Amino acid sequence: MAQTQEPTQAEQPGVPTYALNDGNTLPAIGFGTYPLKGEEGVTAMVQAIEAGYRLLDTAVNYENETEVGEAIRRSGLPRSEMQVTSKLPGRHHGYADAVASVRGSLDRLGLDYLDLHLIHWPNPSVGKYVEAWRALVDLREHGLIRSIGVSNFTEAHLGHIIDETGVTPVVNQVELHPRFPQEEMRTVHERLDIRTEAWSPMGKRNAPLDEPAVTRAADRAGVTPGQVILRWHVQLGSLPIPKSGNPERQRQNLDIFGFELTSEELEEISGLADPRGRLFGGDPDSHEEM
Repeated sequence: MAQTQEPTQAEQPGVPTYALNDGNTLPAIGFGTYPLKGEEGVTAMVQAIEAGYRLLDTAVNYENETEVGEAIRRSGLPRSEMQVTSKLPGRHHGYADAVASVRGSLDRLGLDYLDLHLIHWPNPSVGKYVEAWRALVDLREHGLIRSIGVSNFTEAHLGHIIDETGVTPVVNQVELHPRFPQEEMRTVHERLDIRTEAWSPMGKRNAPLDEPAVTRAADRAGVTPGQVILRWHVQLGSLPIPKSGNPERQRQNLDIFGFELTSEELEEISGLADPRGRLFGGDPDSHEEM
């Protein structure tokens, strides 16, 4: 089944959702929590929830799962209204280690279940990512995780875990921004019915906020360049995970569903792709994080 390029309107005003291949859903935009920590981090996360974010993205290696859990509790929202993603680090890829890692994440978050858990990087030289995937499959069956996915996997990595287990990830969270639009991986995801998620969706220090392709679209639509880039993600079928500690920027980043880019604008922004567009050379075949 091919991906739906546009999300469908949810009950929450203004924030549509994507249907996943396991029958669950995700909001069409999430809130990135790296590197928010401590009381300042909790405050920023609470502000994001108050702005309307319902998907918080964390990881063991972000070392802020405790803050994410505290922010959810302080928000006063029922657990059922929030969705939390965390990620399994490379040092926990063995089956037993992966099970213990997920339980540790739940303890730090203070939650009974995770809505989505990802393998953070495949770390192919270690060669245990299939073991880690089997652990996530079993933890899902036991109700500790609602949906399971991966991050930074290539087509070959995806094929390996699917062939070995018969279970397809619901998402693959990858570096994706106008300088690195990942056209080939997006095509793979569409073929496999895997939702594309985007980390660093603006491109961080390389964000093309001043590029004419972006500023022209922003002027026409009466929005900010950042909103244009996030809207570009939505219209590509990509679920962006922007991070900001600024309440006004948080609200702007969420307010991207009331306008559309033209096909010409989409093409121009995608045309900003650069062969050297990766932020730090994070090729999943060679880059590894433990």
